[in-house]
Amino acid sequence: MRIYPPPSRTLLAAVCIAVLAAGCAAPSRTPRVPAGEAPQLDVRRFPQIDHAIDAAIGAHKLPGAVFHLEHGDAVYEHAYGSLAYDDDAAPVTTATVYDAASLTKVLATAPSVLILAEQGRLGLDDKLVKYFPECANGGKETITIRQLLTHSSGLPAGLPKEPDWRGRAAAHKLACEQTVTHAPGTFFRYSDINYILLGQIVEKVTGTPLDDYAQSHIFAPLRMQNTGYLPLRRVDAATIAPTQLGRDDGQAKDRGAHADLAPGELLRGVVHDPTVRRMGGVAGSAGVFTTVGDVARYARMLLAGGVLDGVRILGPQSVRLLTTVQSPPGLARRGLGMDIDSPYAKRPRGSVFPVGSYGHTGFTGCVLWVDPGSGAFYVFLSNRVYPDDKSNVLDLYTRMGTLAAQAAGVD
Repeated sequence: MRIYPPPSRTLLAAVCIAVLAAGCAAPSRTPRVPAGEAPQLDVRRFPQIDHAIDAAIGAHKLPGAVFHLEHGDAVYEHAYGSLAYDDDAAPVTTATVYDAASLTKVLATAPSVLILAEQGRLGLDDKLVKYFPECANGGKETITIRQLLTHSSGLPAGLPKEPDWRGRAAAHKLACEQTVTHAPGTFFRYSDINYILLGQIVEKVTGTPLDDYAQSHIFAPLRMQNTGYLPLRRVDAATIAPTQLGRDDGQAKDRGAHADLAPGELLRGVVHDPTVRRMGGVAGSAGVFTTVGDVARYARMLLAGGVLDGVRILGPQSVRLLTTVQSPPGLARRGLGMDIDSPYAKRPRGSVFPVGSYGHTGFTGCVLWVDPGSGAFYVFLSNRVYPDDKSNVLDLYTRMGTLAAQAAGVD
């Protein structure tokens, strides 16, 4: 367990440590921080957070996880469990690297698009076919970049798995062959195809692979030192939480998306998402690996209006577009990347954070949720898909989101 102030901050959180050590009453919560008072965390909530996560681990819903809660200078960060269920599995630490799955969409892809929009290199209302004329079929002619970002394009949720295909070019061809099910701008459907195409637009505009562009324009400037695609190029596999394990049960077809895994084959440092794995590990929809501390730096940047430690990543207008409602009227409320009030937002938001807070989840068991009203946020990284992709931790998301808000004094 660590309770501490982030670098270059005050020592408020150290007071929390002293309160715990002395056995004194924990600081009282306030609905919002009054003028002149520093934000704080209610240390009485920490054991409840620990219990919720430990109980999920005890029920084998996930082997381990890392949780980070931050409110101003006050930070609570803790690692739980082990990397796997084996008796000799290494314990999770706050430096454990996790497959962030769809957090990729908001850590890499959406901000890359917004950076290019700031530079005038693309327009948010540009049509998809401006960049990919080959996509001019199947009702896709009017799809805009804005609609791709808000999941209002009308495209299907994902690329077909059969017949077997490999490579980015094949993925692009398949994406361009899809037919919309609803007129663009009239229907919300969360779709990986949207962000696969957005990642390819970034590559088309910049002439740079998406992983390199995100590294040079987001991760490196933010000093997210353990974040990026294809992590085995940078870090030891032993520091990475494993995800899927191939099984020798004679029923490969019943393993669904992961029927391609050989018996005993372990995904560790190789992206869990099967579509992105077929694409070589880099896509706009998934593929980024990260640590809890790095995601926290990203959240701080957003709360500071796009800048951190004197380095600007996004302009204030881009942060607003990313994190406030930009969806067409009547559809699930999302920013140009972040979820705000879609059906997927209710669990990680919990019962206390208000609508207007924002964030995203990842299929592997990851959450980033930010409340700009209070300045609080939490990060949760896990490998709940280990070993067989059958675990469900949605109730845990709700519990964590609620407790995180209560600990931050959100009312």
